[in-house]
Amino acid sequence: MLFALLLPIKSDAENIVILGDSLSAGYGIALADSWPELLRSRLSQKGHVYDVINASISGETATGGRNRLPELLTEWQPKILILELGANDGLRGAPIVSIRDDLDYIISHSLAEGSDVVLVGVLLPSNYGADYTRKFRDVYTELAKRYTLHFLPFILDGIHDQPELMLDDRLHPSSLAQPMILDNLWPVLAPLLNHD
Repeated sequence: MLFALLLPIKSDAENIVILGDSLSAGYGIALADSWPELLRSRLSQKGHVYDVINASISGETATGGRNRLPELLTEWQPKILILELGANDGLRGAPIVSIRDDLDYIISHSLAEGSDVVLVGVLLPSNYGADYTRKFRDVYTELAKRYTLHFLPFILDGIHDQPELMLDDRLHPSSLAQPMILDNLWPVLAPLLNHD
């Protein structure tokens, strides 16, 4: 009968699911320092009762997130879905229309299942060309407007251009930047939270 002690305990709390890439998966830092872990702590400190499920994977694309979405929605039935995908698609020069379609699918299907969606945008380095980077940025603003989403335009706002806040690859935020990411996100997320 000891095996029963190892089974996960189902919580009565509602779920926040983070569907993201390396920017949300704690790439290159201790997981305990990552912004999703800091979010868990802040929710608890402020008396919000949620379980945070970080379904982010380093290297994930919008297509990958789209493919994983049905299982995530079924398993976790998120009250809130934080969507932070698209960077890897953009860095690979994927067609803008395919990025938009994949993110649109994730948003529309999550909303249809009763989840609130927080859309978290990213920006591409300028060396990808003014036209592509503008169209990429516009994907997020257009989707946020179309679905009237709670929207953070750039997850690394105030961080990406500060070398001491970035890892040596200049693409990923360091552990020092994680509280700042949460501070960027919090005003967008907070209006959706319960106030028990």
